[in-house]
Amino acid sequence: MRNLLFILLLSTSFLSGCASTSSPVDKKAQTSDPRDPLESVNRVMWDFNYDILDRFIVKPATKGYLAITPKPVRTGLINAVDNLEEPANMLNNAMQGKIDGMMTSLARFLVNSTVGVLGVFDVASAMDLTVKEEDFGQTLGSYGLQTGPYLMLPARGPTDIRSTTGDVVDGLMFPMNVLNSNVTILSFVIKGLDARASLMEREAALDNALDPYGFVKNAYFQKLEFEVNDGVIDEDSLLDEFDDIESLLDEEY
Repeated sequence: MRNLLFILLLSTSFLSGCASTSSPVDKKAQTSDPRDPLESVNRVMWDFNYDILDRFIVKPATKGYLAITPKPVRTGLINAVDNLEEPANMLNNAMQGKIDGMMTSLARFLVNSTVGVLGVFDVASAMDLTVKEEDFGQTLGSYGLQTGPYLMLPARGPTDIRSTTGDVVDGLMFPMNVLNSNVTILSFVIKGLDARASLMEREAALDNALDPYGFVKNAYFQKLEFEVNDGVIDEDSLLDEFDDIESLLDEEY
């Protein structure tokens, strides 16, 4: 049900982009989104990320990674990277008062780090210890701190002040704070390649959007809200959003 609602949210962002945008050029001239006061700079960085970095470096590297790395190996690598984040999950669950999540994250780290051979095998999930992912950005959001300005960073992509701050704090937690830089960089690269691979099948939606920048921004904020609220969506708010989009479509067509 959560996945279905999230898909519906992504669909609304796509439709709103189609309905409210007469052309990419017109959209670039708009700076009315209060979440994105740096839109003119962000759009330049978006073009750099998408048209240059992704086209000539990230996407070819991802295709090469998929071609030469067997799926079981890829799964083991991402399992090991995810296992390094379990202590941060544990602490952030604790700071949000989610004791069950804290204990589950602790148990996952202990089981996967030992029986799972440093996290390569996700033994914990087979024991019904499902991941309780929480980062410090979500913790700040749970206490009511707003995201701050939307940012499009080189190579990093879409983010915001709260999330970026959260990532820095999470990176200072054990075991990330005791790993050498090579392991940290390798973890970052593996997670980035895995994330890019998961987007391969969704490229058509992005390419077909009249304003890809706006499409990604709306999807980013909806995903962020979805995560902070633990998948709990205000159905009335969702219905209101559909009504707004329906009105936009009626006006446009």
